[in-house]
Amino acid sequence: MTRLVLALLAVAAVARAAAPDTSVRPPLLRDVGLEPHLGATLPLDVPLRDEDGAAVTLGRYLDGRRPAVLVFAYYGCPMLCSQVLNSLTRSVKALAFDVGKEFDVVVVSFDPRDGPDAARTKKADIVARYGRGAGAGWHFLGGEADAVRRLTDAAGFRYAWDDVGQQFAHVAVVLVVAPDGRIARYFPGIDYPPRDLRLGLVDASAGKIGTTVDRLLLFCYHYDAATGRYTPAIERALRVGGVLTLVALGGLIAVLRRREETA
Repeated sequence: MTRLVLALLAVAAVARAAAPDTSVRPPLLRDVGLEPHLGATLPLDVPLRDEDGAAVTLGRYLDGRRPAVLVFAYYGCPMLCSQVLNSLTRSVKALAFDVGKEFDVVVVSFDPRDGPDAARTKKADIVARYGRGAGAGWHFLGGEADAVRRLTDAAGFRYAWDDVGQQFAHVAVVLVVAPDGRIARYFPGIDYPPRDLRLGLVDASAGKIGTTVDRLLLFCYHYDAATGRYTPAIERALRVGGVLTLVALGGLIAVLRRREETA
């Protein structure tokens, strides 16, 4: 394994630390990392181009209707970006939600050399892996360096070009964005548990998608920004458990009274 690959994996781990010490990083990686901006609104007017070469903006896919999963990845990435996209695709495939119906997936390349051909090729591969159609719900975008940098800066996603390896150094993360463009959740690393992803989408949609069970789970779990995971909220879980127990006891008492009355 090359030193560059090891460095990329190290960056992904460092990004999960609450307060990384950039003074001990290699010079290349001092400008690489993740600074979560939860609740920040992304610039929806950033000019981009889609896989067909058409001029678009991020706002086209976040128009108040449904949330989106946002990924920063470049299409010529030899390792990390493919792992992120493949892992995300496996998680999305495991959801009962459908891409293009309950949510969209938006991938933005931060390599200005990535044109429509590269975007179409990557999209075809990922949609085939998804295996459930819905190609219209997957969007692979690119743009000029300054425009994309404006978007990544707003998300706190920092990357750098390595002249020696001729690759980008960057972290691994996917974001869940609310329908109005607010950053709702960050899931760092290359593992995105379907339960966490589903809860993040339901949370970001403010109840527009999902079931009553999903909303109950959100009451019992809370998002831990430090780990990028949903963890049990013990007090809430006990409260819900207590309510359900009272309901069950009330039902049992009602049944017993009916039996006594008919006896």
